[in-house]
Amino acid sequence: MSVIIRAAFARWRECRSEYNDLLYAAYTRAEEATNGALLNAEGRAADVDALSLFMGTGIRAHRYASPELLEHWEAFPRVTFEQFEQQWVAGQQWMDGAA
Repeated sequence: MSVIIRAAFARWRECRSEYNDLLYAAYTRAEEATNGALLNAEGRAADVDALSLFMGTGIRAHRYASPELLEHWEAFPRVTFEQFEQQWVAGQQWMDGAA
């Protein structure tokens, strides 16, 4: 495998790992804030995994999220991987420039 590709995959894995940490922290915070009421009736009937609301599309997340979770997201917005990745890369570039 190319050295460049290997380095790129390593950076992506590092970014994804940090995003997963953020994702699980966000899920735990939301679960505590909503007393576990993360899904609305439609989400429960469809047997939706509540954690998937933090990873899936915004449209799907809002379709199945409970009112309590929607309110929580107003204070602590969902962060998609794309948003996180952009911030992560910007932070890495800043750190690379500071070195």
